[in-house]
Amino acid sequence: MSKEAQSIQKGRFIALLPIFIFLILFLGMGIITGDFYKTPAIVAFLIALLVAFVQNRKLSFADKFKVITKGVGEENIVTMCLIFLCAGAFSGAVTASGGVESTVNLGLSAIPPQFAIPGLFVIGCFISLSTGTSVGTIAALAPIAVEISHKTGFSMPLCIGSVVCGAMFGDNLSMISDTTIAAVKTQGCQMKDKFKMNFFLVLPAALITLVIFYFLSKNANYEVSGSLQYNLWQVLPYLLVLVGALAGLNVFIVLIGGTVFSLIVGVATGAFPLTDIFVAIGGGEVAGRSIGGVIGMYDITVISIIVACIVALVKEYGGIRFILNLIKYGIKGTRGAQIGIAGLSLIVDACTANNTVAIVIAGPIAKEISEEYGVDPRRSASLLDIFSSVGQGLIPYGAQLLTAASIASISPFEIIPYMYYPILMAVSSLLFILCSKKIKA
Repeated sequence: MSKEAQSIQKGRFIALLPIFIFLILFLGMGIITGDFYKTPAIVAFLIALLVAFVQNRKLSFADKFKVITKGVGEENIVTMCLIFLCAGAFSGAVTASGGVESTVNLGLSAIPPQFAIPGLFVIGCFISLSTGTSVGTIAALAPIAVEISHKTGFSMPLCIGSVVCGAMFGDNLSMISDTTIAAVKTQGCQMKDKFKMNFFLVLPAALITLVIFYFLSKNANYEVSGSLQYNLWQVLPYLLVLVGALAGLNVFIVLIGGTVFSLIVGVATGAFPLTDIFVAIGGGEVAGRSIGGVIGMYDITVISIIVACIVALVKEYGGIRFILNLIKYGIKGTRGAQIGIAGLSLIVDACTANNTVAIVIAGPIAKEISEEYGVDPRRSASLLDIFSSVGQGLIPYGAQLLTAASIASISPFEIIPYMYYPILMAVSSLLFILCSKKIKA
């Protein structure tokens, strides 16, 4: 084996340079300007990609393009990008049909003021658990949270934070989530067994988060000006998405079905003419409403592709291997192994900005650790899924916070202080690791 191959096998710290460059640019410019939303993440990512291309001169540019092409073409990346576009289509169609406004008005009519924020969290939990996609949940619910903030006076970051927290609940629990499938496949356990293990690890965090959101809004005493008119037909697309997901339908079928039904409702109720259906899906001005639609997801989709390119090169240069070896080196005992798997998942997610990709990358090493130190596969699968979601819920450059911030026109950093669920999820899981005995199969 050549020295170059041996170096990559051991891992290279310098291979992580593109990620550090991105963080320095994105965070540094945000600190200097005082406005993190003002700093385009895509520019920082492109500079980081350029740095990745300049590195490792022993690999030709042609070979580097082959590496990133393979990385971008990975099944999870393509699936995620298509989910973004389908979620944008559904969000645009349901907004154009008046679904957002009707749902908000229905909620404000039925839910007491002090339960508005906890209600957003619970609804987010159910939708994400049903659809298996946190980004799709955020795309569907964030516009509702924006309207609730405008009509009630609640802080925008608080409203959006409750939605993202709810979305992260189902992201690592749903039976049809990519992260669940990846965790189960890499660790060799049954999906239902992983669900049971996962559920009891995160349940305390979800309950405490619900209580926190209640106390943050319990003193609310607002009066909504104007009438709270709503049309139940316009609310039905959201219910269709929920019911379809609960029935076990594929997330694409659910989102496409919701989009088609939203268009039918919109035309039938006179929300927009038949000639505007493509604008409702694609994005633009429909019946006086500004619709994001598929176009509204372009930035997130392009960022995901660029991140996949960077991660592919970082992995090729030995950056991911360096992180994996570093974590494995410090493991001692079964509890240490579990903490190592948790830390592994968290760090890789912070580097990849994609929890499914993080699980796919960290899974084989986690499997090796669990077998060597006697960690139950159900526990290792749960820890991989949980801590990749913890990272995804807290990094400002992840798809979840970027999507939410884009819809609400705020900075991802404004949402992070309200991300109680990911933090409590990590605390709850660590307490289980430290306090529980060895699990019997």
